[in-house]
Amino acid sequence: METTTAIHRGDADVAHVAALFADRTRARVLVALADGRSLPAGVLATEAGVSAQAASAQLARLREGGLIDVEQSGRHRYYRLASDQVATILEALAVIAPTEPVRSLREGTRAAALRRARTCYDHLAGRLGCAVTTALLEREALVRTDEGTTTERRPRDHLSSRVADAPYELGPAATDVLAALGLPHDAASPAGARPLLRFCVDWSEQRHHLGGRLGADLLTRFLAAGWVARRPRHRAVDLTELGADRLKSLIGVEIA
Repeated sequence: METTTAIHRGDADVAHVAALFADRTRARVLVALADGRSLPAGVLATEAGVSAQAASAQLARLREGGLIDVEQSGRHRYYRLASDQVATILEALAVIAPTEPVRSLREGTRAAALRRARTCYDHLAGRLGCAVTTALLEREALVRTDEGTTTERRPRDHLSSRVADAPYELGPAATDVLAALGLPHDAASPAGARPLLRFCVDWSEQRHHLGGRLGADLLTRFLAAGWVARRPRHRAVDLTELGADRLKSLIGVEIA
């Protein structure tokens, strides 16, 4: 007698994954890793405001759940987000999450810094990231392929998420504009496994900002040139005086 075994795929276990984000310590660890860097457990414990033992237990949960990866380097273990999809989820949750009460001037300054300029996984976000994207569009390094003329999101684009079928492509001035910013002439080449252009809806500005390989290359270039500077244990970045001058003169970006 012949038997046939049917394998049915069940619904995604959203509740299981959502529970990993629901703990305050785990959430703070994930936010600390949202800029794409790898950090040791001690730094993550400090960022979460818990003991090393408590942080270790939550890191194990996050790793088992597939949200973070770990890399051994000498005696230390460095943790990072498993993918940029985790960072996208964090950005989306920030839109609907209540604002934590600001208990000090330092915390208020930190919140303002995140809105002004921050990393979204490995590319720029916040007011600065959106301003750079707008400048690339205005200078025809990028062009919109729909009827839009600015970086404003479309009605169907969900807040704080990656933009599906983003209405952008490289423009006629891409090579010259990117070269002026210090990227190599082949920076606009579509070669490579990672998509050259991706876009997110910025949670604080609620408009598109550039991601993908080009967005990551720009952030790497700005950091190397000293135009932006990372903050220790913080995904906010600071636009330096040199960076403000260069971005204004090269592509007209002006951030107060």
